[in-house]
Amino acid sequence: MSSPPVSGFDRRLFLTSLLGVTAAAAGLSGCADSSAAAGETASDAPLATEVPAGTSLKIASYQHAQQLQFKLAGFRDLPFKVADWLNIGAGPDVINAFRAKSLEVANNAGIPPIQAHYQGFDAKIVAIGITRKPNYLFATKPGSDIRTVAGFRGKRLAFSQGQAQGVVLLRALKKAGLAYDDVELVPLTSNQFLTALQSGQVDIAPLANTQAPAYLAQYKSARTIKTDVVDLLNLLWAPVSVLNDKAKAAAVAAYIPYWAKAQVRTYEHPDEWNEQFYVGTQNLTLAQAKAVTALANKPLFPPRWDEAIEWEQETADLLAEGGFVKEFDVSELFDHRFESLAAKAVPAEYRWTVWSGCCTWTRAPSTWTAHSPPAFRPRAPSRAPGAATRSSWSWPGASGSPCGS
Repeated sequence: MSSPPVSGFDRRLFLTSLLGVTAAAAGLSGCADSSAAAGETASDAPLATEVPAGTSLKIASYQHAQQLQFKLAGFRDLPFKVADWLNIGAGPDVINAFRAKSLEVANNAGIPPIQAHYQGFDAKIVAIGITRKPNYLFATKPGSDIRTVAGFRGKRLAFSQGQAQGVVLLRALKKAGLAYDDVELVPLTSNQFLTALQSGQVDIAPLANTQAPAYLAQYKSARTIKTDVVDLLNLLWAPVSVLNDKAKAAAVAAYIPYWAKAQVRTYEHPDEWNEQFYVGTQNLTLAQAKAVTALANKPLFPPRWDEAIEWEQETADLLAEGGFVKEFDVSELFDHRFESLAAKAVPAEYRWTVWSGCCTWTRAPSTWTAHSPPAFRPRAPSRAPGAATRSSWSWPGASGSPCGS
């Protein structure tokens, strides 16, 4: 389904309300060119094997989660200094902090790098984690009778185009067959969603799984609507200016394995994380914490980024359909010097291959080869090598995924 731009939708006003006048102006000026505004050219120099003494990084740690993960894992003697752990998570806030040079590495979903590119800010993705279960659900305002995504027609929906919640909403609408002009998109950032629901400013807002228990406990007449829409990418990214600094780039490369290992350790110690994070810092009850943890994704890190690039391209194209960004080739957002670092740092069970635990794909210059049982040998791909995903391959006598979801 190709959706037309939202009827009566003022994109300049929308961007300004979300991003501020300066950032919005940068984004709109970027519409004149399919590439980001002229800036530093990303380095392709080999990464240093050691971090120079005295090198520091300013790292995002939203709700202090990353900092706590490192503390619980005992990661104290890092090969670089953490100059600051910043409590920043929302994509627009991260981009602003990047611009202000107060932040050097951040953990986000796939949409903020797209938004940064649209605004003309040069940044690159340096690490990828894959998400296979939904991290978000849709919450109704109190007293609402909406029960399905199809029921969103004609309703006011909280929408942040620069954040993961925004793309989850767009993908859900597309899957339900709803065009953008079938609904009213209300421009907000995610930290405004709860207030907007409570006040009735919006009928629906996407909430993180971690937010829903407390909201439902407070508003008994509200409900949640679950979907199978996932936000595939959990990524690290950094400004090009940081990555062009050889010492900083080496520190980023050193940070990535710790980032991956910390997620694995948290996943393997859910009781500790429930007590220390959800109960200790998020004011959830232990029962609520366990319910959230039960929905947690197993950390998975791909040795190759082909699937991630295709997903990111689909996301950018979806935003372009609505006139939110200009079409571009997202491959330029990825710094492949860092591609395998996260996967190499974790045990094999946490390395994501195209069908983890069943098929391992390796890339040759012009072909893909599947190291898998004979029954699952692939036929020719339906699209160019390098962009293979589940839908790109078929197996003799097989239906669906040979490895399940």
